[in-house]
Amino acid sequence: MKLGLAVVAGMAVLFGSGQIAAAADGKAVYDKSCGGCHNAMAPKLGDKAAWGPLAKKGTDALVASVVKGKGAMPPKGGAASSSDADIKAAVEYMVRQAK
Repeated sequence: MKLGLAVVAGMAVLFGSGQIAAAADGKAVYDKSCGGCHNAMAPKLGDKAAWGPLAKKGTDALVASVVKGKGAMPPKGGAASSSDADIKAAVEYMVRQAK
């Protein structure tokens, strides 16, 4: 019985360890996928006046807006392969830069 539990626990560790995703790096995602536009177009990175009202909507609302696209911004900011975690990390990075 103890050996069976040990085997199951060991397998859980082996198979589960590959399931842990690394935390997305918001700056790296921004630099790769968002900066091309947000360094030149509104809301620009670091623009407190532009990002203040957006930040008040909350991260979830901003992430949803990026996923769907808004105005000139296509869905997922044109980076269709970006995960929701990547988008959230980039949004959080951009909001922090405006504080």
